[in-house]
Amino acid sequence: MTTHSHAVAGVAAQAEPAVPRVRRTRSVLVVLAYAWLFMVIAVALLADVLPLTSYATPVGFPRQGPQWGSLDLLLGTDTQGRSILARCIHGARVSLVVGAVAGLLGFVIGTMLGMLGGYLGGKFDSLVRLIADTMLAFPPLILLLALSSILTPSVRTLLVGLTLLVVPTFTRLARANTLAWSAREFVLAARNMGAGHRRILLKEILPNVLPALGAYLPIVMAALIVAEGSLSFLGLGIPPPTPSWGGMISDGKDAIADFPHLVFIPALVIFLTVFSLNQAGDHLRQRFDRTLHD
Repeated sequence: MTTHSHAVAGVAAQAEPAVPRVRRTRSVLVVLAYAWLFMVIAVALLADVLPLTSYATPVGFPRQGPQWGSLDLLLGTDTQGRSILARCIHGARVSLVVGAVAGLLGFVIGTMLGMLGGYLGGKFDSLVRLIADTMLAFPPLILLLALSSILTPSVRTLLVGLTLLVVPTFTRLARANTLAWSAREFVLAARNMGAGHRRILLKEILPNVLPALGAYLPIVMAALIVAEGSLSFLGLGIPPPTPSWGGMISDGKDAIADFPHLVFIPALVIFLTVFSLNQAGDHLRQRFDRTLHD
């Protein structure tokens, strides 16, 4: 009997189809995007210790093209003879800080409002929807121009204006996800077992809402970097001599015909950073957004 059982088991094992393991392919664009973001963040953090001349000190003749042999002149000089490389690196601090801080503030405020509105419902939900719809209907550029004209242009002014822009977006996303997860069986079971609203929101709904909103955060940060660059290009962003990518484009726009590197280099830096953030956001959403897998 033992020999017969082993034979039957062997035949059954051979009859089972061999299913190959699914291997997740990594896009080359995603890898390059993360590499670029890591490099930009690293040079921004280490800007003060890099062997570069100060961004406010001229290092050569104005409007020199990119040159080998000198790190300061690697990307050329601007209209005042200052190193474009040094100004791009220090400008990364402004763009990354504004994009990250404004994005995180909007993320926190919008998530709280959206979750409370979607879970509690009633008049509070109607009020949250009214505020979000009103803020979304207001032209964003007009809002930023109004704040910049009323308040003194500074990093704080940019943070206030850009945070107001992204709060309604996160509010609507958090509300929609909260409505979907609130109807799930485990939430109903927790409510029937006597769990309070606070526990349900923090223990049951929030862990499921955060991945979707967190994956969307890099895309919002990319939009904020573009908005900061647009304001700096219009002269309503960070005041000089502090460099910013949009301000560098504005400084070189009058000489773009004869010295295109003054505009194309900071524009290329903005493009690569925004493109990388979008790639990272799509990758994170495909990996962590449970609504896509469910």
